[in-house]
Amino acid sequence: MIRNLLLFAFALAWTAVSPLIAAAPSKPNIVFILADDMGWGDPHCFNAESKIATPHIDRLAEQGMRFTDAHAAGAVCVPSRYALLTGRYPFRNTGFRNPTQGPLIEPERPTVATVLRGAGYATAIIGKWHLGFEGGDKFDYTQPLRGGPVDHGFDSFFGQHASLDIPPYFFIANDRCVEPASDTVAASSSPDWSPVQGAFWREGKIAPSFKHVEALPIYTRKAVDYIESRAQTTESKPFLLYLAFTAPHTPWLPTEAFRGKSLGGLYGDFVTQVDDAVGQVLAALDRAKLSENTLVFFTSDNGPVWYPEDVKKFGHSAAGPWRGMKGDAYEGGHRMPFIARWPGKVPSGATIAETICFSDMMATFANLAGAKLPANAGEDSFDLTPLLLGEKRPTPVRDALVSESSAGVLVIRQGPWKLIPQLGSGGFTKPSKIKPVPGGPAGQLYNLTDDPGEQRNLYAENPEMVQRLTALLEKIRKEERSAP
Repeated sequence: MIRNLLLFAFALAWTAVSPLIAAAPSKPNIVFILADDMGWGDPHCFNAESKIATPHIDRLAEQGMRFTDAHAAGAVCVPSRYALLTGRYPFRNTGFRNPTQGPLIEPERPTVATVLRGAGYATAIIGKWHLGFEGGDKFDYTQPLRGGPVDHGFDSFFGQHASLDIPPYFFIANDRCVEPASDTVAASSSPDWSPVQGAFWREGKIAPSFKHVEALPIYTRKAVDYIESRAQTTESKPFLLYLAFTAPHTPWLPTEAFRGKSLGGLYGDFVTQVDDAVGQVLAALDRAKLSENTLVFFTSDNGPVWYPEDVKKFGHSAAGPWRGMKGDAYEGGHRMPFIARWPGKVPSGATIAETICFSDMMATFANLAGAKLPANAGEDSFDLTPLLLGEKRPTPVRDALVSESSAGVLVIRQGPWKLIPQLGSGGFTKPSKIKPVPGGPAGQLYNLTDDPGEQRNLYAENPEMVQRLTALLEKIRKEERSAP
Protein backbone atom coordinates (compact mmCIF):
# COMPACT_ATOMS: atom_id res chain seq x y z
CA MET A 1 0.00 0.00 0.00
CA ILE A 2 2.78 2.41 0.98
CA ARG A 3 4.70 1.43 -2.18
CA ASN A 4 1.66 2.19 -4.34
CA LEU A 5 1.20 5.59 -2.70
CA LEU A 6 4.87 6.42 -3.27
CA LEU A 7 4.59 5.42 -6.92
CA PHE A 8 1.46 7.55 -7.30
CA ALA A 9 3.15 10.55 -5.67
CA PHE A 10 6.20 10.11 -7.89
CA ALA A 11 3.98 10.01 -10.99
CA LEU A 12 2.27 13.22 -9.96
CA ALA A 13 5.57 14.94 -9.33
CA TRP A 14 6.99 13.75 -12.67
CA THR A 15 3.92 14.97 -14.55
CA ALA A 16 4.22 18.37 -12.86
CA VAL A 17 7.87 18.89 -13.77
CA SER A 18 8.14 17.15 -17.12
CA PRO A 19 7.54 19.51 -20.07
CA LEU A 20 6.92 16.50 -22.32
CA ILE A 21 3.85 15.27 -20.46
CA ALA A 22 1.31 18.06 -20.81
CA ALA A 23 -2.39 17.55 -20.20
CA ALA A 24 -4.64 18.05 -23.22
CA PRO A 25 -6.03 21.60 -23.25
CA SER A 26 -9.61 21.91 -22.10
CA LYS A 27 -10.33 24.29 -24.97
CA PRO A 28 -10.38 22.67 -28.40
CA ASN A 29 -7.74 23.25 -31.00
CA ILE A 30 -9.36 24.70 -34.12
CA VAL A 31 -8.28 23.90 -37.67
CA PHE A 32 -10.24 25.87 -40.24
CA ILE A 33 -9.59 24.64 -43.78
CA LEU A 34 -10.78 27.02 -46.48
CA ALA A 35 -10.68 25.84 -50.08
CA ASP A 36 -10.63 28.49 -52.80
CA ASP A 37 -13.42 28.48 -55.44
CA MET A 38 -14.69 24.96 -54.67
CA GLY A 39 -18.38 24.45 -55.31
CA TRP A 40 -21.11 22.92 -53.15
CA GLY A 41 -21.47 20.12 -55.69
CA ASP A 42 -17.81 19.07 -55.83
CA PRO A 43 -17.47 16.95 -52.66
CA HIS A 44 -19.24 13.63 -53.11
CA CYS A 45 -20.70 13.87 -49.60
CA PHE A 46 -22.76 16.87 -50.75
CA ASN A 47 -23.48 15.73 -54.29
CA ALA A 48 -23.90 12.01 -54.89
CA GLU A 49 -23.65 12.67 -58.64
CA SER A 50 -20.27 14.42 -58.39
CA LYS A 51 -17.75 13.23 -60.95
CA ILE A 52 -14.92 13.89 -58.50
CA ALA A 53 -13.69 11.47 -55.84
CA THR A 54 -13.27 13.20 -52.47
CA PRO A 55 -12.71 10.37 -49.96
CA HIS A 56 -11.02 12.47 -47.30
CA ILE A 57 -13.64 15.23 -47.27
CA ASP A 58 -16.30 12.51 -47.30
CA ARG A 59 -14.69 10.83 -44.29
CA LEU A 60 -14.64 14.14 -42.46
CA ALA A 61 -18.40 14.42 -43.09
CA GLU A 62 -19.01 10.86 -41.92
CA GLN A 63 -17.17 11.58 -38.68
CA GLY A 64 -18.73 14.99 -38.22
CA MET A 65 -21.58 17.26 -39.21
CA ARG A 66 -22.60 18.58 -42.63
CA PHE A 67 -24.23 22.00 -42.94
CA THR A 68 -26.24 22.08 -46.16
CA ASP A 69 -27.34 25.73 -45.92
CA ALA A 70 -24.02 27.44 -45.10
CA HIS A 71 -23.13 30.71 -46.80
CA ALA A 72 -20.21 32.98 -47.48
CA ALA A 73 -21.05 36.61 -46.79
CA GLY A 74 -19.63 37.42 -50.21
CA ALA A 75 -19.64 35.49 -53.48
CA VAL A 76 -15.97 36.30 -54.19
CA CYS A 77 -12.72 35.91 -52.26
CA VAL A 78 -12.23 39.25 -50.52
CA PRO A 79 -15.62 39.94 -48.87
CA SER A 80 -15.95 36.28 -47.93
CA ARG A 81 -12.66 36.33 -46.02
CA TYR A 82 -13.38 39.69 -44.42
CA ALA A 83 -16.58 38.33 -42.88
CA LEU A 84 -14.90 35.10 -41.80
CA LEU A 85 -12.15 36.87 -39.86
CA THR A 86 -14.14 39.83 -38.47
CA GLY A 87 -17.61 38.40 -37.87
CA ARG A 88 -18.91 41.40 -39.78
CA TYR A 89 -20.80 41.72 -43.05
CA PRO A 90 -18.42 43.10 -45.69
CA PHE A 91 -20.84 45.82 -46.80
CA ARG A 92 -20.22 47.50 -43.42
CA ASN A 93 -16.59 48.09 -44.34
CA THR A 94 -16.36 51.77 -45.29
CA GLY A 95 -12.59 51.73 -45.73
CA PHE A 96 -10.66 49.95 -48.47
CA ARG A 97 -12.71 47.48 -50.47
CA ASN A 98 -9.88 46.45 -52.76
CA PRO A 99 -6.73 44.82 -51.33
CA THR A 100 -4.61 46.41 -54.06
CA GLN A 101 -5.25 49.74 -52.29
CA GLY A 102 -4.46 48.76 -48.71
CA PRO A 103 -5.53 46.65 -45.71
CA LEU A 104 -9.26 45.93 -45.55
CA ILE A 105 -9.32 45.14 -41.83
CA GLU A 106 -9.05 48.29 -39.74
CA PRO A 107 -6.01 48.40 -37.38
CA GLU A 108 -8.00 48.13 -34.15
CA ARG A 109 -10.77 45.81 -35.35
CA PRO A 110 -10.97 42.50 -33.44
CA THR A 111 -10.58 39.35 -35.49
CA VAL A 112 -11.04 35.67 -34.70
CA ALA A 113 -7.27 35.56 -34.20
CA THR A 114 -7.11 38.45 -31.72
CA VAL A 115 -10.04 37.02 -29.75
CA LEU A 116 -8.52 33.54 -29.56
CA ARG A 117 -5.04 34.81 -28.83
CA GLY A 118 -6.52 36.81 -25.98
CA ALA A 119 -8.03 33.56 -24.71
CA GLY A 120 -4.62 31.87 -24.62
CA TYR A 121 -4.45 30.36 -28.10
CA ALA A 122 -1.49 30.11 -30.43
CA THR A 123 -2.66 31.41 -33.81
CA ALA A 124 -1.36 30.69 -37.30
CA ILE A 125 -2.40 31.25 -40.89
CA ILE A 126 -1.01 29.34 -43.87
CA GLY A 127 -1.90 30.15 -47.47
CA LYS A 128 -3.88 32.97 -49.03
CA TRP A 129 -4.49 36.25 -47.20
CA HIS A 130 -6.18 38.51 -49.80
CA LEU A 131 -7.17 41.22 -47.33
CA GLY A 132 -4.48 43.70 -48.22
CA PHE A 133 -1.25 45.18 -46.90
CA GLU A 134 -0.15 48.76 -46.42
CA GLY A 135 0.85 50.15 -49.78
CA GLY A 136 -1.62 47.91 -51.59
CA ASP A 137 0.09 46.04 -54.41
CA LYS A 138 3.19 48.29 -54.29
CA PHE A 139 5.39 46.04 -52.17
CA ASP A 140 8.72 47.18 -50.73
CA TYR A 141 10.46 43.83 -50.37
CA THR A 142 13.15 45.28 -48.10
CA GLN A 143 10.72 46.40 -45.39
CA PRO A 144 8.21 44.66 -43.11
CA LEU A 145 4.84 44.18 -44.81
CA ARG A 146 2.41 45.87 -42.45
CA GLY A 147 -1.35 45.51 -42.16
CA GLY A 148 -1.32 41.78 -42.80
CA PRO A 149 -2.00 38.69 -40.67
CA VAL A 150 0.59 39.33 -37.94
CA ASP A 151 -0.95 42.76 -37.37
CA HIS A 152 -4.38 41.19 -36.93
CA GLY A 153 -3.84 38.58 -34.24
CA PHE A 154 -1.88 35.82 -35.96
CA ASP A 155 1.36 34.74 -34.31
CA SER A 156 2.68 33.41 -37.59
CA PHE A 157 1.94 33.54 -41.31
CA PHE A 158 3.32 31.75 -44.32
CA GLY A 159 1.62 32.39 -47.60
CA GLN A 160 0.87 34.92 -50.29
CA HIS A 161 -0.89 38.24 -50.56
CA ALA A 162 -3.72 37.22 -52.95
CA SER A 163 -4.88 34.52 -55.36
CA LEU A 164 -2.45 32.40 -57.33
CA ASP A 165 -3.37 34.21 -60.57
CA ILE A 166 -2.71 37.75 -59.25
CA PRO A 167 0.84 39.16 -59.40
CA PRO A 168 3.30 39.80 -57.91
CA TYR A 169 4.02 36.15 -57.13
CA PHE A 170 6.12 35.63 -54.00
CA PHE A 171 5.92 34.05 -50.55
CA ILE A 172 5.61 35.93 -47.26
CA ALA A 173 6.86 34.65 -43.90
CA ASN A 174 5.21 36.55 -41.03
CA ASP A 175 5.68 40.16 -42.25
CA ARG A 176 8.70 39.64 -44.48
CA CYS A 177 9.12 38.80 -48.13
CA VAL A 178 10.87 35.44 -48.50
CA GLU A 179 12.30 36.27 -51.94
CA PRO A 180 11.59 39.45 -53.92
CA ALA A 181 9.51 39.26 -57.08
CA SER A 182 12.36 40.42 -59.29
CA ASP A 183 11.67 38.38 -62.43
CA THR A 184 8.76 38.60 -64.87
CA VAL A 185 6.45 35.75 -65.87
CA ALA A 186 4.26 35.74 -68.97
CA ALA A 187 0.53 35.21 -68.74
CA SER A 188 -0.71 31.63 -68.82
CA SER A 189 -3.89 30.05 -70.17
CA SER A 190 -5.35 26.78 -71.40
CA PRO A 191 -6.70 26.52 -74.97
CA ASP A 192 -9.53 24.13 -74.07
CA TRP A 193 -11.02 26.39 -71.40
CA SER A 194 -12.41 29.91 -71.11
CA PRO A 195 -9.83 32.72 -70.68
CA VAL A 196 -10.24 32.64 -66.87
CA GLN A 197 -10.18 28.86 -66.42
CA GLY A 198 -7.53 26.19 -66.76
CA ALA A 199 -3.91 27.13 -66.14
CA PHE A 200 -4.78 30.83 -66.10
CA TRP A 201 -2.63 33.42 -64.40
CA ARG A 202 -1.82 37.04 -65.18
CA GLU A 203 1.49 38.38 -66.42
CA GLY A 204 3.56 40.07 -63.77
CA LYS A 205 6.48 40.05 -61.40
CA ILE A 206 7.54 36.78 -59.80
CA ALA A 207 10.19 35.60 -57.36
CA PRO A 208 12.86 33.57 -59.20
CA SER A 209 12.17 30.36 -57.29
CA PHE A 210 8.35 30.72 -57.18
CA LYS A 211 6.51 27.94 -59.03
CA HIS A 212 2.72 28.12 -59.24
CA VAL A 213 2.35 24.34 -59.31
CA GLU A 214 4.21 24.04 -56.00
CA ALA A 215 1.91 26.32 -53.97
CA LEU A 216 -0.67 23.72 -52.90
CA PRO A 217 1.95 21.08 -51.93
CA ILE A 218 3.97 23.71 -50.02
CA TYR A 219 0.98 24.94 -48.03
CA THR A 220 -0.06 21.37 -47.27
CA ARG A 221 3.42 20.52 -45.99
CA LYS A 222 3.56 23.71 -43.93
CA ALA A 223 0.22 22.81 -42.31
CA VAL A 224 1.44 19.31 -41.48
CA ASP A 225 4.66 20.75 -40.03
CA TYR A 226 2.70 23.20 -37.89
CA ILE A 227 0.48 20.46 -36.47
CA GLU A 228 3.53 18.33 -35.67
CA SER A 229 5.21 21.29 -34.00
CA ARG A 230 2.15 21.83 -31.78
CA ALA A 231 2.34 18.21 -30.69
CA GLN A 232 6.01 18.60 -29.78
CA THR A 233 5.82 21.99 -28.06
CA THR A 234 6.30 22.23 -24.34
CA GLU A 235 3.59 24.87 -23.98
CA SER A 236 0.04 23.76 -23.23
CA LYS A 237 -1.70 26.37 -25.38
CA PRO A 238 -4.50 25.26 -27.67
CA PHE A 239 -4.10 26.52 -31.24
CA LEU A 240 -5.97 28.00 -34.16
CA LEU A 241 -4.72 27.02 -37.61
CA TYR A 242 -6.39 28.90 -40.45
CA LEU A 243 -5.39 26.95 -43.55
CA ALA A 244 -6.41 29.00 -46.58
CA PHE A 245 -5.62 26.91 -49.64
CA THR A 246 -5.11 28.63 -53.00
CA ALA A 247 -6.89 25.78 -54.79
CA PRO A 248 -8.93 24.82 -56.73
CA HIS A 249 -8.86 28.50 -57.76
CA THR A 250 -7.01 29.12 -61.03
CA PRO A 251 -4.46 28.26 -62.18
CA TRP A 252 -5.70 24.65 -62.23
CA LEU A 253 -2.37 22.85 -61.83
CA PRO A 254 -2.81 19.31 -60.53
CA THR A 255 0.51 17.57 -60.13
CA GLU A 256 1.25 14.46 -62.19
CA ALA A 257 -0.06 12.10 -59.51
CA PHE A 258 -3.57 13.61 -59.79
CA ARG A 259 -3.90 14.14 -63.53
CA GLY A 260 -6.73 12.08 -64.98
CA LYS A 261 -7.95 11.05 -61.51
CA SER A 262 -11.43 12.54 -61.96
CA LEU A 263 -14.13 12.78 -64.60
CA GLY A 264 -14.23 16.56 -64.17
CA GLY A 265 -11.31 17.47 -66.40
CA LEU A 266 -8.44 19.61 -65.20
CA TYR A 267 -10.63 21.26 -62.56
CA GLY A 268 -11.83 17.94 -61.18
CA ASP A 269 -8.28 16.66 -60.95
CA PHE A 270 -7.29 19.74 -58.98
CA VAL A 271 -10.22 19.26 -56.59
CA THR A 272 -8.97 15.70 -56.08
CA GLN A 273 -5.58 17.08 -55.09
CA VAL A 274 -7.24 19.45 -52.62
CA ASP A 275 -9.03 16.46 -51.13
CA ASP A 276 -5.70 14.67 -50.76
CA ALA A 277 -4.29 17.76 -49.00
CA VAL A 278 -7.20 17.63 -46.54
CA GLY A 279 -6.38 13.97 -45.98
CA GLN A 280 -2.76 14.83 -45.18
CA VAL A 281 -3.86 17.37 -42.58
CA LEU A 282 -6.22 14.89 -40.95
CA ALA A 283 -3.50 12.23 -40.94
CA ALA A 284 -1.11 14.67 -39.26
CA LEU A 285 -3.66 15.29 -36.50
CA ASP A 286 -4.01 11.53 -36.02
CA ARG A 287 -0.25 10.95 -35.87
CA ALA A 288 0.14 13.79 -33.39
CA LYS A 289 -2.71 12.36 -31.30
CA LEU A 290 -4.50 15.71 -31.51
CA SER A 291 -7.65 14.63 -33.35
CA GLU A 292 -9.75 14.02 -30.26
CA ASN A 293 -9.43 17.58 -29.02
CA THR A 294 -9.41 19.37 -32.36
CA LEU A 295 -12.43 20.94 -34.00
CA VAL A 296 -11.86 20.73 -37.74
CA PHE A 297 -13.86 22.79 -40.22
CA PHE A 298 -13.84 22.42 -43.98
CA THR A 299 -15.50 24.79 -46.43
CA SER A 300 -14.84 27.00 -49.46
CA ASP A 301 -14.75 30.78 -49.78
CA ASN A 302 -17.22 31.09 -52.66
CA GLY A 303 -18.66 29.23 -55.62
CA PRO A 304 -16.79 27.69 -58.56
CA VAL A 305 -15.88 29.15 -61.94
CA TRP A 306 -17.93 26.56 -63.79
CA TYR A 307 -20.13 27.52 -66.71
CA PRO A 308 -23.29 25.79 -68.03
CA GLU A 309 -21.25 24.46 -70.96
CA ASP A 310 -18.85 22.83 -68.48
CA VAL A 311 -21.79 21.08 -66.81
CA LYS A 312 -22.91 19.76 -70.19
CA LYS A 313 -19.42 18.72 -71.27
CA PHE A 314 -18.47 16.80 -68.13
CA GLY A 315 -21.87 15.93 -66.67
CA HIS A 316 -20.66 17.50 -63.45
CA SER A 317 -22.42 20.33 -61.63
CA ALA A 318 -19.76 21.99 -59.48
CA ALA A 319 -22.45 24.12 -57.80
CA GLY A 320 -24.68 21.10 -57.21
CA PRO A 321 -28.40 21.79 -57.58
CA TRP A 322 -27.93 25.52 -57.08
CA ARG A 323 -28.18 28.16 -59.78
CA GLY A 324 -25.18 30.25 -60.79
CA MET A 325 -21.48 30.28 -59.98
CA LYS A 326 -18.77 32.36 -58.33
CA GLY A 327 -19.68 36.03 -58.02
CA ASP A 328 -23.42 35.52 -58.38
CA ALA A 329 -26.26 36.54 -56.11
CA TYR A 330 -27.73 33.15 -56.94
CA GLU A 331 -27.11 30.29 -54.50
CA GLY A 332 -24.24 28.84 -56.51
CA GLY A 333 -22.21 31.95 -55.74
CA HIS A 334 -22.33 31.81 -51.96
CA ARG A 335 -23.86 28.54 -50.70
CA MET A 336 -20.89 26.46 -49.62
CA PRO A 337 -20.08 22.92 -48.52
CA PHE A 338 -19.44 23.17 -44.79
CA ILE A 339 -18.31 20.40 -42.43
CA ALA A 340 -17.39 20.38 -38.74
CA ARG A 341 -15.78 17.48 -36.85
CA TRP A 342 -14.94 17.22 -33.16
CA PRO A 343 -14.90 13.59 -31.99
CA GLY A 344 -17.18 12.95 -29.05
CA LYS A 345 -18.60 16.48 -29.14
CA VAL A 346 -20.03 17.08 -32.61
CA PRO A 347 -22.46 14.26 -33.50
CA SER A 348 -21.01 12.09 -36.25
CA GLY A 349 -22.91 11.66 -39.50
CA ALA A 350 -25.25 14.54 -38.65
CA THR A 351 -26.79 16.92 -41.18
CA ILE A 352 -27.92 20.45 -40.33
CA ALA A 353 -30.24 22.30 -42.71
CA GLU A 354 -30.28 25.52 -40.71
CA THR A 355 -28.96 28.69 -42.37
CA ILE A 356 -25.52 29.79 -41.16
CA CYS A 357 -22.87 32.27 -42.34
CA PHE A 358 -19.08 32.46 -42.28
CA SER A 359 -19.40 35.54 -40.08
CA ASP A 360 -20.68 33.21 -37.34
CA MET A 361 -17.21 31.81 -36.73
CA MET A 362 -16.17 34.67 -34.44
CA ALA A 363 -18.96 34.22 -31.90
CA THR A 364 -18.64 30.44 -32.12
CA PHE A 365 -14.88 30.39 -31.60
CA ALA A 366 -15.17 32.87 -28.74
CA ASN A 367 -17.70 30.73 -26.91
CA LEU A 368 -15.64 27.57 -27.37
CA ALA A 369 -12.57 29.40 -26.06
CA GLY A 370 -14.42 30.88 -23.09
CA ALA A 371 -13.78 34.41 -24.37
CA LYS A 372 -16.04 37.43 -24.21
CA LEU A 373 -16.35 39.37 -27.44
CA PRO A 374 -15.48 43.07 -27.29
CA ALA A 375 -18.40 45.42 -27.82
CA ASN A 376 -17.07 46.45 -31.23
CA ALA A 377 -16.66 42.88 -32.49
CA GLY A 378 -18.73 40.32 -34.35
CA GLU A 379 -21.55 42.64 -35.41
CA ASP A 380 -23.04 39.89 -37.56
CA SER A 381 -21.77 36.81 -35.77
CA PHE A 382 -24.12 34.26 -34.18
CA ASP A 383 -22.90 31.49 -31.90
CA LEU A 384 -23.27 28.10 -33.60
CA THR A 385 -22.15 26.08 -30.58
CA PRO A 386 -25.67 24.72 -29.87
CA LEU A 387 -25.86 23.38 -33.43
CA LEU A 388 -22.36 21.91 -33.29
CA LEU A 389 -23.11 20.08 -30.04
CA GLY A 390 -26.42 18.74 -31.31
CA GLU A 391 -28.60 20.71 -28.90
CA LYS A 392 -32.24 21.10 -29.83
CA ARG A 393 -33.47 24.67 -30.10
CA PRO A 394 -37.01 26.03 -30.51
CA THR A 395 -35.82 28.77 -32.87
CA PRO A 396 -33.02 29.08 -35.46
CA VAL A 397 -29.66 30.44 -34.35
CA ARG A 398 -29.98 33.32 -36.79
CA ASP A 399 -33.14 34.95 -38.11
CA ALA A 400 -31.77 36.31 -41.38
CA LEU A 401 -28.68 36.29 -43.57
CA VAL A 402 -27.15 38.93 -45.85
CA SER A 403 -24.68 38.10 -48.61
CA GLU A 404 -23.32 40.16 -51.45
CA SER A 405 -22.46 39.44 -55.07
CA SER A 406 -19.29 40.45 -56.89
CA ALA A 407 -21.11 43.57 -58.11
CA GLY A 408 -22.06 44.50 -54.53
CA VAL A 409 -25.70 43.44 -54.84
CA LEU A 410 -26.96 42.67 -51.32
CA VAL A 411 -29.06 39.54 -51.00
CA ILE A 412 -31.26 38.90 -47.96
CA ARG A 413 -32.52 35.53 -46.84
CA GLN A 414 -35.08 34.77 -44.11
CA GLY A 415 -36.37 31.25 -43.71
CA PRO A 416 -37.15 29.89 -47.18
CA TRP A 417 -37.46 33.37 -48.69
CA LYS A 418 -34.69 35.06 -50.64
CA LEU A 419 -34.73 38.55 -52.13
CA ILE A 420 -32.35 39.78 -54.83
CA PRO A 421 -33.22 43.48 -55.28
CA GLN A 422 -32.41 43.55 -58.99
CA LEU A 423 -32.78 41.42 -62.11
CA GLY A 424 -29.84 39.37 -63.36
CA SER A 425 -27.14 37.39 -61.57
CA GLY A 426 -25.37 40.35 -60.01
CA GLY A 427 -22.16 38.51 -60.76
CA PHE A 428 -20.30 36.45 -63.36
CA THR A 429 -23.24 34.65 -64.96
CA LYS A 430 -24.55 36.63 -67.91
CA PRO A 431 -26.59 38.76 -67.85
CA SER A 432 -25.31 40.34 -64.65
CA LYS A 433 -27.98 43.02 -64.63
CA ILE A 434 -31.25 43.33 -66.51
CA LYS A 435 -33.22 46.53 -66.79
CA PRO A 436 -36.84 46.02 -65.64
CA VAL A 437 -39.56 46.37 -68.27
CA PRO A 438 -42.57 48.59 -67.55
CA GLY A 439 -45.06 46.69 -65.43
CA GLY A 440 -42.59 43.86 -64.78
CA PRO A 441 -40.75 42.85 -61.59
CA ALA A 442 -37.89 45.08 -60.44
CA GLY A 443 -36.14 42.29 -58.54
CA GLN A 444 -36.21 38.59 -57.72
CA LEU A 445 -37.99 36.75 -54.93
CA TYR A 446 -37.63 33.01 -54.49
CA ASN A 447 -38.96 30.41 -52.07
CA LEU A 448 -35.99 28.05 -51.79
CA THR A 449 -38.03 25.29 -50.18
CA ASP A 450 -40.36 25.05 -53.16
CA ASP A 451 -37.87 26.25 -55.76
CA PRO A 452 -34.25 25.53 -54.77
CA GLY A 453 -33.07 26.17 -58.33
CA GLU A 454 -34.37 29.77 -58.27
CA GLN A 455 -36.40 29.35 -61.44
CA ARG A 456 -39.73 30.89 -60.46
CA ASN A 457 -39.56 34.60 -59.64
CA LEU A 458 -42.34 35.47 -57.16
CA TYR A 459 -41.47 39.17 -56.93
CA ALA A 460 -44.65 40.36 -58.65
CA GLU A 461 -46.86 37.72 -57.02
CA ASN A 462 -45.84 38.42 -53.43
CA PRO A 463 -45.34 42.17 -52.90
CA GLU A 464 -45.89 41.81 -49.13
CA MET A 465 -42.85 39.53 -48.80
CA VAL A 466 -40.81 41.86 -51.02
CA GLN A 467 -41.67 44.79 -48.74
CA ARG A 468 -40.93 42.79 -45.61
CA LEU A 469 -37.49 41.63 -46.77
CA THR A 470 -36.62 45.04 -48.19
CA ALA A 471 -37.46 46.64 -44.84
CA LEU A 472 -35.49 43.99 -42.95
CA LEU A 473 -32.43 44.53 -45.13
CA GLU A 474 -32.61 48.27 -44.59
CA LYS A 475 -32.98 47.73 -40.84
CA ILE A 476 -29.86 45.55 -40.73
CA ARG A 477 -27.92 48.13 -42.68
CA LYS A 478 -29.02 51.07 -40.54
CA GLU A 479 -28.56 49.41 -37.14
CA GLU A 480 -25.01 48.37 -38.06
CA ARG A 481 -25.47 45.15 -36.09
CA SER A 482 -27.58 42.05 -36.62
CA ALA A 483 -26.15 39.78 -33.91
CA PRO A 484 -27.13 39.85 -30.22
